[in-house]
Amino acid sequence: MKYTASRLSEGNKLFPTQIIVEPTGITIKIPGLFSGDETSVAYDSISAVEIDTPLIGYSTIRFYHNGNKVEAHGFSKSDAKEIKAAIENGRGRARG
Repeated sequence: MKYTASRLSEGNKLFPTQIIVEPTGITIKIPGLFSGDETSVAYDSISAVEIDTPLIGYSTIRFYHNGNKVEAHGFSKSDAKEIKAAIENGRGRARG
C-alpha cells in the first residue's frame, strides 16, 4: 500500500513524502529538489512506531530502527493510523 503526504503540509509543497508498506517492510521516500532520501526498513528491525495526530493539521509518524529515527510529516490522521497498524501487524508476523 502506498501513502503520500499532503502537498498542503509543511515541507511537502513540491515533493511530498511517500511511505510504501510492503509484505517484508516499509520504504520511506523523502524527495528533495536535487537529492532525496529513501530508506527501506524490514519489520523485524523496527523497534517502535509513534504517531502525532493533532486535532487540527497533519500527522507525523516516527519509526525507530537500529538506533535511527526516521520521521515523516503531512499524513492524514486515518493514514497515519493505518500505517502504524500495518507496521505493528508486520512486526507481529516477523516475530511470530
